[in-house]
Amino acid sequence: MKLEGIKVLDLSAFLPGPHMTMMMADHGADVIMVEPANGTGEPTREIGQKTGDGVTVWFRNIGRGKRSVALNLKDPADHAIFMELAKDADVVVEAFRPGVVKRLGVDYDAVRAVNPGVVYCSISAFGQSGKYAHKPAHDMTVQALAGLVDFNRGLTDDKPASPNMPVADMAASLMAFSGVLMALLRRATTGKGDYVDLSMFDAALAWTPNVTGPVFAEDRHPPVKHMRSFGGSAMYHIYETADARFLVLGGSEIKFAENLLTALGRPDLLPFARKPPGPEQEPLRAFFKETFATRSLSDWQDFLRLVDCCWAPVRSLKDTFDDPFVAERGMVLRDAEGYRHIGVPIRFAEEPAQPRFDLPAFGDKSARWGRGD
Repeated sequence: MKLEGIKVLDLSAFLPGPHMTMMMADHGADVIMVEPANGTGEPTREIGQKTGDGVTVWFRNIGRGKRSVALNLKDPADHAIFMELAKDADVVVEAFRPGVVKRLGVDYDAVRAVNPGVVYCSISAFGQSGKYAHKPAHDMTVQALAGLVDFNRGLTDDKPASPNMPVADMAASLMAFSGVLMALLRRATTGKGDYVDLSMFDAALAWTPNVTGPVFAEDRHPPVKHMRSFGGSAMYHIYETADARFLVLGGSEIKFAENLLTALGRPDLLPFARKPPGPEQEPLRAFFKETFATRSLSDWQDFLRLVDCCWAPVRSLKDTFDDPFVAERGMVLRDAEGYRHIGVPIRFAEEPAQPRFDLPAFGDKSARWGRGD
């Protein structure tokens, strides 16, 4: 596997750091969770629904294939254990508020002093510098300050709603993964490690090129309900069917609009699809709204299967994981006990991932000694 021989110490918790290091473990890295010696450890061991063996689904999908050591880093003996582990670590990941690892004596400078080649990644809400650096935050706080919650405005009430996905968390996970791998790649040439300052806020902003046009080009607030990505485009919109279910049109290219309107017998409406997203497309949106409300979702699925355009039924996460296609793609896996795991999205032709489904017991002492088998 691509990351065999890489040793990772993970001081992080919840989602961004643990998800990133799980991806490393799936591809062969030896990941040791450094959990607080507080009797619980990683908080997600207890958060959310548990399967029959008493394990939370959340922990199963960030902790698999890892080892664990429980340490009180304020205790000199436990601090010495951590530093011993750090001597031959390739990567250290932490997600405390800025300054905490310095007070604990496990910051980049402390680890680099015993291991100059270490790649040290700090994941925080707002980064290690600037006026928000010490502000406490989780995903929704970050999304609010990054302008993303504002995009969740209802098309009828024009009020922001809670985001339905932890975009800042997961963007940070992927950005951290990329940063760590780039640093490891460079180290292979220079022999030098590096420090990665990864901000959830920065990562969230980096994912906005498709919606930043009004801000950078015209210095104005994004007109959310009139923008292509948020319902302003008739061909990029959610429509209700006769049985109170929903389908999505998800591609606004003119060729798709032409194909669909021809199939519906209304090619005369094509000029509206050529207009900018917003009020000028309202006649086409109104036509689709009225038309899709006349038949059931099942009927429309049968109809649209014959039309070359971007569309999909709106379905639940359960429906999705029950779809045989998900198993076909390897995105739902079962361990020896039959419990389901989210699969590995990075698929290599050579040396593919081999996720290990064993989960670390809290404070497993074996993690203190050497690398994993």
